[in-house]
Amino acid sequence: MPPSNRSEVNRSEELACLKQQIADIDKRFAARYAVGPAPKQQNARWFIEQWSAGEVVRNEFGEHFQTERLFPAHKRHGCADIGGLAELPKDLLDAAGGGEIPPVPCERWAFLDTETTGLIGGSGTYAFLIGVGRIAREGFRVRQFFVREYIEEGSVLDALVDHLREFEVLITYNGKSYDQPLLEKRYRLAHREPPFARLAHFDLLPSARRLWKLRLQDCRLTQLERRLLGLHREGDLPGELIPYVYFEYLHSQEAQRLVPLFHHNAMDILTLACLTAIVPAAFRSPDREGLAHAGVRRAEDLAGIARWLLSVGRRTEALELFRCALSAGLPDAIVFRTLWDVARLEKKLGRANAAVSALTEIASCRNEYRSRALEELAKHYERQEKNYSLALEFTSRALACGSSTALLRRKTRLEKKNG
Repeated sequence: MPPSNRSEVNRSEELACLKQQIADIDKRFAARYAVGPAPKQQNARWFIEQWSAGEVVRNEFGEHFQTERLFPAHKRHGCADIGGLAELPKDLLDAAGGGEIPPVPCERWAFLDTETTGLIGGSGTYAFLIGVGRIAREGFRVRQFFVREYIEEGSVLDALVDHLREFEVLITYNGKSYDQPLLEKRYRLAHREPPFARLAHFDLLPSARRLWKLRLQDCRLTQLERRLLGLHREGDLPGELIPYVYFEYLHSQEAQRLVPLFHHNAMDILTLACLTAIVPAAFRSPDREGLAHAGVRRAEDLAGIARWLLSVGRRTEALELFRCALSAGLPDAIVFRTLWDVARLEKKLGRANAAVSALTEIASCRNEYRSRALEELAKHYERQEKNYSLALEFTSRALACGSSTALLRRKTRLEKKNG
């Protein structure tokens, strides 16, 4: 078979596989949301109202579909207490946000997530579904703005401007890199002013990575939801299928396919809110007792917070937390990097003996920091102890790990001094 024919066959097989996945999801949600067939005489344009409890909203830019969902306060989202969100302190985001987030009541926080026609974010990428969550006394509310046809984008953008006037803080997950720039581009293409300039923007992703990447590696929202909240979604729509489902809807106007999409967006926003209750708390009191109170007890997570403290210049606190992480038992992949951080901090704080102890431990076995530790030990014994014989021994051992011009020069100099 010619290569061109083979590629066509492969594309056909992939398309068939995607259609089958969507069909399986449709079956799961049809039983839950079925309300009977739509009248045949009804215009397909309004067919989405048969599948979602919402309304058509009109403004000066046209109309769009809008829906709102309440997650009651007495319910749980995995292990998270939805009702507890209303008790979050107004200065919760201060430390993790680098002091850029003003202390405002949590009811003034807007949790935003978009579903788009692609991941590139170019001028041809639309945000066809925009969800905004808010904390309320009765629970957690998610309002969703849906573009049924491309012509309705202007109406959705206008409605979003009106809705965001109620908030002072915007919270997203990777929103500074994706959601906000994409929406700003859509506003500019529509010759409108984006509504984000007056909102303090807290992107949860960087803080989540600092806290959990050493342990989880994958810090996607759905992964954190599964690993930390203990929630396993049933019948969820995979993110890579979302643009395809929307394009299918534009072609067929079969709104049944959109039900999992609305659910996926609402779940992402609720998960974002629940993680916001967890992550910033770890940065407010980054000591062993405060972190334990915030639920952070794993050694890798302690090391993650310690690295953040180091990055913002809080050396003494970082050193204490690094040592706590080491005593809690770090995996081999992290322990030597942590020992290296401890050695550097002890040296900067003028505690030479403690630095030598950490460096000696690193140099005792094969690891990626061994050569650097041996070189640091050679420097210490040459400059501080004036023990040229021992300095020469560490230099030779470092050269055995890998040669460099600096090490060769050091060896030559120490051989002369030692002689």
